[in-house]
Amino acid sequence: MDIEAKIKEMGLEVTEAPRPAASYVPAVKAGDLVYISGQLPLLQGKLTAQGKVEQEVTLEKAAEAAKICALNCLYAVKGLGLSIEEIHRIIKVNGYVNSSPGFTGQPQVINGASEFLIAVLGEQGKHARAAVGVSELPMNAAVEIDMILELKPRLVAKEYIEQGPETGM
Repeated sequence: MDIEAKIKEMGLEVTEAPRPAASYVPAVKAGDLVYISGQLPLLQGKLTAQGKVEQEVTLEKAAEAAKICALNCLYAVKGLGLSIEEIHRIIKVNGYVNSSPGFTGQPQVINGASEFLIAVLGEQGKHARAAVGVSELPMNAAVEIDMILELKPRLVAKEYIEQGPETGM
C-alpha cells in the first residue's frame, strides 16, 4: 500500500503543505536529504490546536496536533515537485511544544508525530528525535514540528545521471 493511501485510510488528507508565513521555503532538497521547515498543526488554513499545552490544550489534543504537523511535513515534499511516495525514511524529527509552566510531557506530545510516521512508513518512519518545551510558538500554536528525511536512492541516482558529477551530488 502506498503512503497516500495509508494517510487517507487514517481519515487524513492534505492537498498541499501550508504556505510559509514569512521569508523562508517549506522544504529544501540537498542531495538525497530533504530539510522541512517547522510546520504548524494547520488543516485547511486553520490551527487545530492553539494555546499552552496542559493549561489550554490537553496532552491528547496536542499529540493529535503533532500528528497534523508531521502530515504537513510529509506534504511539504510535494512543494519540491516530488511525490511523498519518493520518501525513503525519516531521519530526524524536532518537536516544539508550547508548554505551560512546569509541564514536562513534551515527549508524549511529540509521540503523536512519531507514532503517525511509523504507522504510515513502517520501519522507515522510525527516527531520531528531540521534544522541546518552549514558552511561545507562532500563531500561538500548541505544537510545531520540523524534520529531515531521506529520498529513495533511485531519485538521487537519476538526478546524478541527468546533472552529472560536477554538481557535487
